[in-house]
Amino acid sequence: MNDPNHIAHKKPMYPVGPALWDYLRDHSRSTRLPLVYADLLRYDSLMPQRDAAGRETLWNTVLLRPSDQADLHERLVAVYQLLIADGRPIDYLRVASIDYCIYGNSQPFRIKILNLINDNHDYYYIKKPDASRIYGLELEHLLSPNRINYMVGEGTLVEEHIIGVPGDDFIAAPQLYHGNMNLVRLSKEFVKFNERCFVRLLGDMRAYNFVVDVIQDFDQVQYRIRSIDFDQQSFEGRYRIYLPQFFKENRPYVEMAQRTIGPETAAQYANEERANLRKRYRLSHEQLAQLFVVMRDDVISTPAHVAQLAGELADLHGLEALRSCTTMGQVLELHLHHVLELDRGEG
Repeated sequence: MNDPNHIAHKKPMYPVGPALWDYLRDHSRSTRLPLVYADLLRYDSLMPQRDAAGRETLWNTVLLRPSDQADLHERLVAVYQLLIADGRPIDYLRVASIDYCIYGNSQPFRIKILNLINDNHDYYYIKKPDASRIYGLELEHLLSPNRINYMVGEGTLVEEHIIGVPGDDFIAAPQLYHGNMNLVRLSKEFVKFNERCFVRLLGDMRAYNFVVDVIQDFDQVQYRIRSIDFDQQSFEGRYRIYLPQFFKENRPYVEMAQRTIGPETAAQYANEERANLRKRYRLSHEQLAQLFVVMRDDVISTPAHVAQLAGELADLHGLEALRSCTTMGQVLELHLHHVLELDRGEG
């Protein structure tokens, strides 16, 4: 494989340990759920889904036994009510469909919820819990401009749907989503997204792992690029894995930025995003400190990956203290403090 950013092996799942459970409970992320992930595995059969061109997708429609359907649908609606309304009942909701994806670590179920009054629908996801993914969700919530709504129960992770157009679909045919494309603003957002991922060490942000949200702003448009996959939070050993600009799948975004804004302007936008990250860090300083207390002692990668990333970042930053790190939590905390200059009176 010639791609230096190729991820050769599937990342293992890491259990949610007692300290992380305590953190989740203290911050209202853990709850008793009406069902667990394993309940959804008792389906009758799967039917492959196809896209508009007739090609098979990664998703399969779940077919349930009639004797199981009513009870399971009722519990799935109850989970949705917990996710968006703290368990308060919402009338006229029903499950429109259940889809299953065996690709990826978390093997998600996608639940489509329909409001019978206005035919409006929403989605949410039920997945296998993974400690590194949960750290990724928390860091996204605390350090990015995006709020993340999720819950963790016994053997189960529940996540809200993140709205947007998949990054690969968007850049392939942007006129389908907004004819008046503002290349400068989209380039600016990609630069800032690239910076956010690197600062908080979120890896594997290929175009199919993020979405583009188009926001109307008077007679112009704004863009928000949002991660939708958090499995590769602080796992890989190569630092380039944490920079979206180096993935071949993101080359159209990189080339667009090179044509549109140039390196000096890109550096300015990257500095702006670091300033925003410092502000977000200060606002969530106490909770981030609690999270790092847990993460510093947790195992969410291999010793070889930790040593490799610590060494590469030590060379990149000229920060020898990184070489003594033995966990990804230690690497991330020291890297983040250095890049955001938090030890210069900012923290």
